[in-house]
Amino acid sequence: MSKRLVPLINAFGFTDGLTFFMRRIFKKDGCYRSSRYKTTIYLRKKYADKITFKQVFLEGQYNFHIPYTPATIIDGGANIGLASVYFSHRYPSANIVAVEPNQENFKMLKKNIVNFSNVKAKLGGIWNDNKHLVIVNAKDNDNAFMVEEVDASTPDNITAYSIGSIMQEMNWSTIDLLKLDIEGSEKEVFEKNYESWLPHTKMIIIEVHDHMRKGASKSVFTATNKYNFSFSMNHENLIFINLDF
Repeated sequence: MSKRLVPLINAFGFTDGLTFFMRRIFKKDGCYRSSRYKTTIYLRKKYADKITFKQVFLEGQYNFHIPYTPATIIDGGANIGLASVYFSHRYPSANIVAVEPNQENFKMLKKNIVNFSNVKAKLGGIWNDNKHLVIVNAKDNDNAFMVEEVDASTPDNITAYSIGSIMQEMNWSTIDLLKLDIEGSEKEVFEKNYESWLPHTKMIIIEVHDHMRKGASKSVFTATNKYNFSFSMNHENLIFINLDF
């Protein structure tokens, strides 16, 4: 059996896995019905969508033991929503906020979460304050958009959301799972204004991008070291667990 087929069957079952496999051979974009997830997964004819799909569903990037059942989740850098779909399926009672800065990705995100009423989508970027941002590398891959802070008068700006403000809006006292894949913005997020949310966060799953923003990982470790977090790694992600919970 093909090495490409087995992970699809493991992730979606034999029938749906085989259907996914055949459609990916003959048609590089489109919709894929999953009985296991009770939804349709939409992918574009883009390299980034293929990679994201592989990471989330086939490589099990987020498939590791969590010693509790998360009830509050932030998906920062949600891309086309595949991580949110995965988390919603795995934790159906959780409230999930998915934040994505790119308009085209956001449209796909909205399509992919349509059957998951517990996921709230926000167009914007995760930042350290509720300011305004622009994407600075709009021509790069669709899973690698970087943002920077700008004035409100800057054309085509998007909303910046601080993690603390999301907690306030959702009336959360804790964040059970904070997933961040924000292409270097982790540097700014962990540099300041983290005191209101970081000690109230149970687990962080984060990919750091020092090659995109120098000092990103230093910022993350400096902030988390002020609190009682353990540290491990899974695939490309750093995993921090707050031992005070």
